[in-house]
Amino acid sequence: MIDLPYSLIIETTENPERYGFHSPDLDGFAGVGFSIDDCIYRARWGMREHIEQVLQQGLTAPPANHDPIITIRNPKRAEAA
Repeated sequence: MIDLPYSLIIETTENPERYGFHSPDLDGFAGVGFSIDDCIYRARWGMREHIEQVLQQGLTAPPANHDPIITIRNPKRAEAA
């Protein structure tokens, strides 16, 4: 089971000790982690904080994705192919 309210995309970066992440379901949400597990952990808490900020601004939060997907990509390798 994926314990996230929204889908998550994790990508490698030029720094082998960093991964970037964002959610295609949640505009403006992004972050950096030290590992794939760290990205998932940071995303779980970050999504909650992001939604709280959206609601505090009087905006409408997108509905939770009932079938979230975690995608792990290596875009630099894909470009080289």
